[in-house]
Amino acid sequence: MPTSGVRGGGHVALDVTVIVPTFNERDNIVELVARVSAALEGRRAEILVVDDSTDSTAAEVERVAASASLPVRVIHREHNTGGLGGAVVLGLAEADADICVVMDGDLQHPPELIPAMLDRHAHGDADVVAASRYIGGGDSQGLGTAMRFGVSRAATWLTKAMFPRRLSRSTDPMTGYFLVDRRRIDVAELKPQGFKILLEILARSDVRIAEVPMEFAERRHGASKASLRQGATFVAHLTRLRFGKMSLFALIGLFGAVANLAIMWLLTSAGMPYVWAAIIGAEATIVGNFLLQERFVFADMRSDARGLGARFAASFAFNNVEAALRIPVMALMVESWHISSVLATAISLVVAFFARFLFHSLVVYAPRRARAGREEAESAGAEPKPDTAALRIIRAIDAEAMKPGEL
Repeated sequence: MPTSGVRGGGHVALDVTVIVPTFNERDNIVELVARVSAALEGRRAEILVVDDSTDSTAAEVERVAASASLPVRVIHREHNTGGLGGAVVLGLAEADADICVVMDGDLQHPPELIPAMLDRHAHGDADVVAASRYIGGGDSQGLGTAMRFGVSRAATWLTKAMFPRRLSRSTDPMTGYFLVDRRRIDVAELKPQGFKILLEILARSDVRIAEVPMEFAERRHGASKASLRQGATFVAHLTRLRFGKMSLFALIGLFGAVANLAIMWLLTSAGMPYVWAAIIGAEATIVGNFLLQERFVFADMRSDARGLGARFAASFAFNNVEAALRIPVMALMVESWHISSVLATAISLVVAFFARFLFHSLVVYAPRRARAGREEAESAGAEPKPDTAALRIIRAIDAEAMKPGEL
């Protein structure tokens, strides 16, 4: 059970609770509390630290709280349930204010940005205000190495591809620095795993999001908590949150891969050179996959995307460029590794799957801005959303087997 530390401020209604999940951040506490307090001067606010540390971070919070200008509390968890995301969920449940700002305890999230987040929320058109590294005025240099930046961007693209509608207005769904009105979410329904709690909130809640630019600072003390294990946890959680659309895409891709291999086998058996057989197999499956994806994977996104011709052109062009790059690599594997052409094609198709999914989700079926008069067009007899028996069966299986949090 968590244990509570210092609690200040009595029962005065608060404007904001700043939730800070910590893990061995003792050396950052003094500066963190001072900077948050200065940023929130004149506002009714509190700082709530949810601590999973193995050092004396909790004791340091209690020591600093005694002289802080804002009420400061600490909840130390004996069991790290749900990781950093679990700590944030506990903080949301225990906060005295409904408006909560979530930030890391390593000082890479500048506390001076909190007033801008509060002011943006005060406009009344957003339930979540995220601090983004990837909009105008933002900066991600605090990530450090080019490798970390690349991993961060790749994870962001993959995440947005998995949730193209929910995250269409989010440039940085992986940020750990955000404001949320907890009255607009069901805290009890959140099932976090790892450290990407904003993604959990956006995926499970129908909230409006706005963003402010953030300059991601360099770490002052301690070491990064990112690791291969955290990365694996993130991928598993992302898959658990939104595996339905990707599963259908993968199923169609698998069908296309089998068809591709079958066409290649037939043609090479008839004496055709394997490169030409691969080209013919690729073209046939590109067209077939597009038709199946239109019908079963992205049917719910077609009305907001570009026209059918533009979608087909973009899909066909991308897949041909990908094939043009993939087939020489396949030939190199055959000639250099001395493996069969069929096996080389299978390997290259697996690698190409992720690139195809990203492109189709983020580009081919990217939602356009709402068109004037769409409602009138629909009422006048526009194409209804398909509702065939096959789709109903697929949706039923997907709903049962791929429920968020069930895998």
